[in-house]
Amino acid sequence: MAVITYREALNAALAEEMERDPNVFLMGEEVGLYNGAYKVSKGLLDRFGEMRVVDTPITELGFAGLGVGAAMVGLRPVIEFMTHNFAMLAWDQVFNSAAKVLYMSGGQFKCPIVFRGPSGAALQLSAQHSHALESTYAHFPGIKVCTPATPADAKGLLKAAIRDEDPVIVLEAEMLYALKGEVPDGADFVVPLGLADVKREGTDVSILTNGKMVHVSLQAAAALEKQGVSAEVVDLRSIRPLDVDTILASIRKTNRAVYVEEGWGLAGIGVTVADLIQEEAFDYLDAPIVRVSQADVPMPYNKSLEKLAKPSAERVVKACNRVLYRQATA
Repeated sequence: MAVITYREALNAALAEEMERDPNVFLMGEEVGLYNGAYKVSKGLLDRFGEMRVVDTPITELGFAGLGVGAAMVGLRPVIEFMTHNFAMLAWDQVFNSAAKVLYMSGGQFKCPIVFRGPSGAALQLSAQHSHALESTYAHFPGIKVCTPATPADAKGLLKAAIRDEDPVIVLEAEMLYALKGEVPDGADFVVPLGLADVKREGTDVSILTNGKMVHVSLQAAAALEKQGVSAEVVDLRSIRPLDVDTILASIRKTNRAVYVEEGWGLAGIGVTVADLIQEEAFDYLDAPIVRVSQADVPMPYNKSLEKLAKPSAERVVKACNRVLYRQATA
């Protein structure tokens, strides 16, 4: 077990999988000579050479399409978008090619490709560079979507994504790259896709969440503990596929649910989770499900307004007290 940063964990995952499988290669803007925009690919060019760490022009549609073609003929590309905000330019390749080629070819062509890079709001990057795109990606069948929240999950989920036979989207919270945490040593450590993780046990209310919002939810759970409330924090880790069993097990234990997501509420992941709970565990609920999400506005640039727009621990505490039919005591 080693204590490393989130970015170092991603770097280790890439290095281990490139060492394990010569068909794995990394491609994207500044991944080589510059060691990656966020230094995730640091040292990989020197170690594996320019045929397997490929710097590209600023052409997301172009190099995403090149990656899809490479995957169809047997390679395993890892496509780094400098940010998933820029990936919007490549969505035709992601959704119309990568996600559908297995189905449309009658199973003749697989597309084992990973699209990864930072996602969500950072600090004052304004409306066009602050998108949390989990729900958009997850809307399309044929792809898998994961949102690692810790260094250990970052390494384990990326390794699982690279080994998967389907296209996988890895959404890395930009604000987490410097986060430190314990990560198991060894190339055999993998976190399976579609397996949620209970980050904190509790009995009174389930806080269901993913990605960067895991840390906001844990802060809220700590504040609730001071009020005498035991909150369980469930990190979905994978958005598609969802770990239905873990979600429902938590609801059956606590009988109350709050969903916290970084993106907008309309048509968000929380809508799907809430529908799942009311279909499969309605009789266990003692209160309506409450969702906490980004304000329904483009992300402001102004620092104070940006803070108000983002989900906060205070808003999560308020939501939990609402489903518990109680007033905060602290």
